[in-house]
Amino acid sequence: MEYRQFGNHYVVRIDKGEEVLEKIEELCRKENIKLGSAVGLGAANRIIIGLFDTTTKEYKKTELTGPMEITSLVGNISTKNGETYLHFHINVCDTDMNVHGGHVNACYISATCEITVTRMEGMVEREMSEEIGLNLYKF
Repeated sequence: MEYRQFGNHYVVRIDKGEEVLEKIEELCRKENIKLGSAVGLGAANRIIIGLFDTTTKEYKKTELTGPMEITSLVGNISTKNGETYLHFHINVCDTDMNVHGGHVNACYISATCEITVTRMEGMVEREMSEEIGLNLYKF
């Protein structure tokens, strides 16, 4: 990963073989980013995506492998117990141009991934909602 800062914005390149969430978390630690958002695109060869079942309060995970274009990567950055908390979703297309998407559990880059991270001033913590079954923003 390499990046350059422009005010409250970071232009990030994630390289072949690197995992997206690990690299964004590394950036957040290095630059002390506690609150923000991110958008990106690129190419991946292995992703693990999830769908949250609101009835069972469990994630169904699916692993996809092979050449994929990341057509949309969006997410937010917050904290839980003072530590970086990332929440990202992704859409990818496979070689047949079928689109798959969901909550990002892992995304391994096959060529490159270009992400813009925007830092916001302040901090928003998350807290587990027993009713919903997710870590929600705590205001």
